[in-house]
Amino acid sequence: MQHIPVLLKETIESLNLSPGKFIVDGTLNGGGHAREIIKEIMPGGKFLGIDLDDEILTNSQSELEKEFHQFRGDLIFRNGNYKDVSQIISENKLPKVDGIILDLGFSSFHIEESQRGFSFNRDELLDMRYDQSSGITASQMVNGFSEKDLADIIWEFGEERFSRRIAKAIVTSRRKKKISTSMELAEIIKNSVPLFYRRSRINPATKTFQALRITINDELGNLDMFLKNVAKIMNHNGRLSIISFHSIEDRMVKNYFNSFKKEGVAKIIFKKPVIASDQELSSNAKSRSAKLRVVEFL
Repeated sequence: MQHIPVLLKETIESLNLSPGKFIVDGTLNGGGHAREIIKEIMPGGKFLGIDLDDEILTNSQSELEKEFHQFRGDLIFRNGNYKDVSQIISENKLPKVDGIILDLGFSSFHIEESQRGFSFNRDELLDMRYDQSSGITASQMVNGFSEKDLADIIWEFGEERFSRRIAKAIVTSRRKKKISTSMELAEIIKNSVPLFYRRSRINPATKTFQALRITINDELGNLDMFLKNVAKIMNHNGRLSIISFHSIEDRMVKNYFNSFKKEGVAKIIFKKPVIASDQELSSNAKSRSAKLRVVEFL
């Protein structure tokens, strides 16, 4: 399934692109944003695409190098975490950056094709790791963490009001049988919440699955480390555009951007986050929660 990038037009415009610029896509994903960026900065530009998922990186790199074969020498791809972007830039002797895009949503590939248990609509082994080479799996978490720790994670990173009921149900279920698949977990969650909640527009497992995914992949820790260090690698007038999909991420981005402004290192481009147009909302449901924030470094 092809990954449809959200807020594509708005993001490309926000980066203030032109031929010769050096742009980093820290979350390469399916290459949707990257494709449009490369068109705008070539000839003479340089592009660095980073992704934590080696399978996604390999597929996107292959497609982009084929499409832009004449600029292949100026396209750099690295398997890694965007939080380490300054190290990646240093190791590859790259210059200061004219623009960075982070799309903090997770890929359609992870839901539709990865078979790692990201979706509560598919019966897959509970894994949820982007990087298959390290870290604990979702199965290890739901079968090994204490009831209190599970409840705290589901509350803090999923903002799930029935976190304690869900955590209790998980612990009760695992005493009888190990929880191995995504559908098993989704069913446990569904049966633990009130009837009205099961019938709501959003699947009752949505927030719990989000919380597990965020924790397993340390998504907020990665974002925090990136934002702490990003100013050091930005060129004069370089822009940072971040698309977030839930309130915790958006709050962190907003707070850091306000700090940059107070410290006099950057200016905020849009007073309010950019959201999807009605046209995009009608064609891509995922865009309903997307928020784009942009700063320009001074």
